[in-house]
Amino acid sequence: MTTTRGAGIVQNEPNDPVSGEAAATPTSQTVDVTGSSAATPTNGFRTFVRRRELVIFFVLSYLIAWSTLPFGSFLAFAPIVSAIVVVAIAEGLPGLARLGRRIIRWRVNWIWYVAAISLPILVVAVAIGLNMAAGAPPPSLDQFQPWYAVLLVFGLAMVNPTEGPLGEEPGWRGFAVPRLQSRWSPLASAALLGLLITGWHLPLVFMPQFDLGLPDIATTVLVTFWYAWLFNRTGGSVLLTLIAHAAESAVNIQGLWPPGAGTDRAVWSSLIAWTLLVVALLIFDRKSWRTAPESAIDRVPGRIS
Repeated sequence: MTTTRGAGIVQNEPNDPVSGEAAATPTSQTVDVTGSSAATPTNGFRTFVRRRELVIFFVLSYLIAWSTLPFGSFLAFAPIVSAIVVVAIAEGLPGLARLGRRIIRWRVNWIWYVAAISLPILVVAVAIGLNMAAGAPPPSLDQFQPWYAVLLVFGLAMVNPTEGPLGEEPGWRGFAVPRLQSRWSPLASAALLGLLITGWHLPLVFMPQFDLGLPDIATTVLVTFWYAWLFNRTGGSVLLTLIAHAAESAVNIQGLWPPGAGTDRAVWSSLIAWTLLVVALLIFDRKSWRTAPESAIDRVPGRIS
């Protein structure tokens, strides 16, 4: 894990023109610009929503996703829908434009594209090694046949809003993280968001078609820290976390072995691998967990929660 630091993935400031502009602007001016661009609330309902954006967002995300549980379904696109609804009501077009810019923020140092794709692959490789060390046979590569199958899965996750990556990232990272970080440190924000996202996923444990267990739920908490770190290190780019999420989803680690002990150990091996990555990020980049860059924070005038 120390190789990630040596390779230069950890840097003091995100290489992002937008974040650079924010850094060059005094904090008071940044807040003023944000305030002037946001539409002034014209009625009591808009004021109510703006003052409680985060609470309403999470409530909506839960309600929408869970609304189809009685029918054996789970709406993974609830976070992006909730974010759009809340921002449209509370902040209007300027807020939606700000959220959209985060989603397409691509002008970051190339090393972050490498990190977004390679670190999830590294986690899978470590998990495979741990599982084989515990007695599992070599993994099957059937899910990679034909060779471009994994690329198709990755591409679909990037553009399909009903899939987890595009359905979740604009909400969790694009909306929630910048607002949480306006009040708390990145570490505290990631911990709180991890618990809320885990609770959001919890019904999937009781739905046989998803085949989730305790290791999967614990892994959900861990990857929240990874995405938060990547989001902040890229100056608030949702695009990079979307790429990382799609890369993680492109490989089904349980599908690498036939049903049995090898599959059961695979999820535990994956949990251990993600733990090692997150611990490395917490230890070797401690500074980034104390203060978020201004470009990864949204300061919405009139919001109290």
